[in-house]
Amino acid sequence: VNPAYAGSRDVLSTTAMYRRQWLNIDGAPTTALVSADMPIKGEKMGLGLMVVNDKIGITNTLGVYGSYAYRIRMRERGTLSLGLSGGASNYSANLSRVETSNDGVFDPAFSQNLSKWMPNFGAGIYYSTDRFYLRASLPHLMNNSLGSTTKISLLKAEKTNASQYRHLFFMAGYVFKVSPTVACKPSILTKYVSNAPLEIDLNANFWFQDKIGIGASYRSADGMVAMVEFQLSKQLRFGYAYDFPLTRLSKYTTGSHEVLLRYE
Repeated sequence: VNPAYAGSRDVLSTTAMYRRQWLNIDGAPTTALVSADMPIKGEKMGLGLMVVNDKIGITNTLGVYGSYAYRIRMRERGTLSLGLSGGASNYSANLSRVETSNDGVFDPAFSQNLSKWMPNFGAGIYYSTDRFYLRASLPHLMNNSLGSTTKISLLKAEKTNASQYRHLFFMAGYVFKVSPTVACKPSILTKYVSNAPLEIDLNANFWFQDKIGIGASYRSADGMVAMVEFQLSKQLRFGYAYDFPLTRLSKYTTGSHEVLLRYE
């Protein structure tokens, strides 16, 4: 969600992630992601590439984005990184699959499927030290139109338009040394989009000998998350997270599962 992060791990880093959300609910979101980033020019710059696919109900979005980060070393005070991203996503909606309740009456809103490519750009800023980091980003700057429908009544015709909205992400975290072999890493993630409630994730992870990480997260007005990570070798890391909703969704789903694999 932040192009300024590209190259910040100081090595070639590749990540694969898969998330299956809200089990037992038909059409619930699934997300698959593959990304890679690396530093260049003596770690003064970073490059990244991400391919992500989101499927929700009859809609599917496939995106390909590249990232560029310029990194400014601030002597002993850390690193300031400025990032830009650009790419495109294909949004498709299989509207002909929708089962309507119009008793066989033709509904023009579901007469044909939708597929369109949409370019977009993003920007971010990222400041980090060995113990602290601060990030802010707008991954999508353009509010592309997804499609429009016309609802006809006896008196008038109303046209409604579906479009993308800009999302603002803000994140901060710190590392506390509990003992020579145990570290605590609390963090906060804030997500904002117009006409929706502000959402905040409160997270805490404990790392033991930099090899095993155990953590938990609370997402405001949504649910709880439990997670575990294993540093299998110097190059390979595996992670798993389980979400459980605290809303009325808990009556219909056993939760969400997410797995992550990173190679550096």
